[in-house]
Amino acid sequence: MLLPEQRPAPPIAALCAAPVPQAVPTMRAEAQLVDCCVFSFVFSDWTGSDVTFVAKVDASTLTRKPTMKWLKGKWLDLGSKAGKHLQFKETYDRNTKIYTYEMKIIKVVAGDAGGYRCEVTAKDKCDSSTFEISVEAAHQEDQADILSAFKRAKKKQKEEPEIDVWELLKNAHPSEYEKIAFQYGITDLRGMLKRLKKMKEVQKPSEAFLKRLESCYSVEKGKKIVMSCEVLDPNVQVKWLKNGQEIKPSAKYVMEANGNVRTLTINKANLSDDAAYECVVGEDKCSTELMVYAEPPITITKLMDDYHVVVGERVEFEIEVSEEGAHVMWSDQEITKDKDSSKYRFKKDGKKHTLIIQEATLDDAGMYHAWTNGGHTKGELEVEEKELEVLQDIADLTVRATDQAMFKCEVSDDKVTGKWFKDGVEVLPSERIKMTHVGRFHRLIINDVKPEDAGDYTFVPDGYALSLSAKLNFLEIKIDYVPRQDPPKIHLDTTGNMVSQNTIIVVAGNKLRLDVEITGEPAPTVVWSKGEEAVIATEGRVRVESRKDLSCFVIEGAERTDEGNYTICVTNPAGEDKAMLFIKIVDVPDPPEDVKCTGVGEDCATIVWEPPKFDGGAPIKGYLMERKKKGSSRWTKLNFDVYEPTTYEAKRMIEGVLYEMRVFAVNSIGLSQPSLNSKPFMPIAPTSEPTRLTVHDVTDSTCSLRWLAPEKIGAGGLDGYVIEYCKEGDTEWVAANTDLWEKQGFVVRGLPVGEKINFRVVAVNIAGRSPPATLSQPVTIREIVEHPKIRLPRELRTKYIRKVGEKINLTIPFQGKPHPVATWLKDGQPVDPKMVNVRNTNVDSILFIRSAEREHSGTYELVLKIENMEDRATINIRVIEKPGPPVNVRVTDVWGFNAALEWEPPKDDGNSEVTGYTIQKADMKTKEWFTVYEHNRRTNCTVSDLIMGNEYMFRVYSQNLCGLSEEPRMSKNTAVITKTGELCV
Repeated sequence: MLLPEQRPAPPIAALCAAPVPQAVPTMRAEAQLVDCCVFSFVFSDWTGSDVTFVAKVDASTLTRKPTMKWLKGKWLDLGSKAGKHLQFKETYDRNTKIYTYEMKIIKVVAGDAGGYRCEVTAKDKCDSSTFEISVEAAHQEDQADILSAFKRAKKKQKEEPEIDVWELLKNAHPSEYEKIAFQYGITDLRGMLKRLKKMKEVQKPSEAFLKRLESCYSVEKGKKIVMSCEVLDPNVQVKWLKNGQEIKPSAKYVMEANGNVRTLTINKANLSDDAAYECVVGEDKCSTELMVYAEPPITITKLMDDYHVVVGERVEFEIEVSEEGAHVMWSDQEITKDKDSSKYRFKKDGKKHTLIIQEATLDDAGMYHAWTNGGHTKGELEVEEKELEVLQDIADLTVRATDQAMFKCEVSDDKVTGKWFKDGVEVLPSERIKMTHVGRFHRLIINDVKPEDAGDYTFVPDGYALSLSAKLNFLEIKIDYVPRQDPPKIHLDTTGNMVSQNTIIVVAGNKLRLDVEITGEPAPTVVWSKGEEAVIATEGRVRVESRKDLSCFVIEGAERTDEGNYTICVTNPAGEDKAMLFIKIVDVPDPPEDVKCTGVGEDCATIVWEPPKFDGGAPIKGYLMERKKKGSSRWTKLNFDVYEPTTYEAKRMIEGVLYEMRVFAVNSIGLSQPSLNSKPFMPIAPTSEPTRLTVHDVTDSTCSLRWLAPEKIGAGGLDGYVIEYCKEGDTEWVAANTDLWEKQGFVVRGLPVGEKINFRVVAVNIAGRSPPATLSQPVTIREIVEHPKIRLPRELRTKYIRKVGEKINLTIPFQGKPHPVATWLKDGQPVDPKMVNVRNTNVDSILFIRSAEREHSGTYELVLKIENMEDRATINIRVIEKPGPPVNVRVTDVWGFNAALEWEPPKDDGNSEVTGYTIQKADMKTKEWFTVYEHNRRTNCTVSDLIMGNEYMFRVYSQNLCGLSEEPRMSKNTAVITKTGELCV
């Protein structure tokens, strides 16, 4: 069971830049509730910084994904508070099978302080860990001591004391000493045992000390340790010794005296502080031992691979660790250099550690483990029984007296030795009999063959239940009386080589020597031919050798082109004789072709291939397969026995890793060259089913579906969806789409009206189809009647005003099922299509006027109908233009420096209410116009501040929403401002 751990506090530079302290409780969810840890955090002047908490869960033995909850207090589930302030993250490592859950608090505030708990559950198993956060603000002058403000206290809920390694060793059985030393990073095992023995010795009573030093102390590397004792005389001076040498006070070694208490404080302990310490008072002293343990945890950066070998092959389990010089433990029971050193060998090269098995045996098969104090990895070794293949069997021989007989065979292992037997008795070498072993070839050579050499010969390889046998036939030469004229005769004997009448089989690369006895008187003439072409060469690879009464046909290093029909023809004056032979060349087959992956699963793949084009002249017995990871150069055998089909399912793969495959063909001659590598493929699993499948719309012949992507997609990604349907009560599902559909919505068309139809959607990737997402109940295919409803835009609910010449483009959305019929009316009559353009769609109606005129003004009404249901909307359109000038502008009175004007509204208001008038004046001398009033709402005004002695004329403009009238109206008379006493006309 793994205890919760806590990461070291970050350095001060990292805290100031981006303070993200992390607490990492590591739990096993398959175990019962482990001892929980309480983590206490104090943030000094860190308000506004970020903090992240990480929980790791080992799921190597779980059958399903665990559930993690982050809680504050007793019941508040923080998952519901996810947002900008609280963020959650989840990852999964497929190699280590560890889930990592993170909770990040963005910009910590005082309200985040309190008790927290992370709780993980899987089926009926549960585990949890608690921690606390407190947030404080530090004074500005204390910024130099920020690191001391960040405190982490790790204590168990039951307030148990901190682990003391010496106490563990004192109470442990001696068989556990090595395990404890490895766990706490103690590398000097012999020194530890020596000090432990010394620690158990009972110290003699002392007259100078009231209380001696503890028998031993232990401290974690980098931490502080305080050793204290009490002396009888409070004024006495003491000396502190380390391994017999006096210690001088420094920043590292602080010595203090407080009454009778004498203390030695060691700051930031390191491995050099692991020593014996003494406090000396005069001639008396007390001693203790200090153990510095827990080196930084060493992690495994490269995991161990599995091995699949045959007996006698070399095995190298290799890992890489995070630090050089790390201590690594191998196997279930620790393998050390002292144990069976001839069997195992250990190799260190920097961060690489290797366990080497020189020659694997069947007993070596099993699971091998490697541990560091911060990591673990394992690899499986599979050892197969070694098999021996016969690449070339020995053949029967027929030889004459004084000739040479040679038996030759070839096996697959060049290290295999063996013995030769004749009729069950071992053959011993002599001057006439020789035995050779060169590479994979074994030969028995008998010179000057004699009749007693005839018999059954057997070759037996050492260590294998296998034997190869052949017969040596002695050919006796009988001398009979031959007439003077004897027709030629071919005495063809191919014993041992004939597989059918007149057929000789030769393995490619081997030598064929065919000795044919010829008789006849006089000596006949011999002609060998292949097809129609005679073989006349007496030297070279293919040749004919002649001896007395013999014709020898020789092929050195047989090739495929040598295969064919051969004829030997002998003639003399007494006649002619012929013999037909077919020489068949057999070889290892060509490599298999078109190796490819046709299907993958989460940890498996289906591989298919085509048989080789040429089988080597012998039937294919089967195939051998190998695979490797892409980028790797090490191939792993998948089978040792010949596999006959051309389809193979490779298993025990890792999802998301690219692999390549190759195949060898095997016939009775041997093993082909490897095929071309297959294209890289990746074991992947299908996705989970699509989610939230719903019906969006239904008509008399269609059904619109919508759904969301699957929750689990995996390494294979998502290629698309297949939408299927079937009638209620049927079992045959029909695909609605021929090609994969990439969107998350689809309209199924051509459905029968009134039928109840079931629908389902399947996600597809390279691994195949996911489980289907199915509607909970069938859908009745019938148009859904929806009342017509016009959605009149807000701006059209009042008068719609446009200027003459402007464009009018009104889009009125509506809804209803089935599709409604839209009609426009103007002032109660259908609109004139010559004046107004109307276009209707299934969802809106558009009224368009390219250039508005005054006559387009009026009340327009949109009527929307579905059967006997309807909806109406009214729009008041007014087309306006500039007004005409006012009427009857005149000066009605003049007094002092003032003049009164009056007028009447314009006859044409431009189809818009007149909003005011603009009045201008000009004296008769300059005739320059000046505006007196703008936006004057009345039809009269008084013009003041006129100049005495001048005569003025006036003009008035009308104004509406379009602006001022094109022309003003001039006043009918003028106003003369007379001098005092003069009469004004």
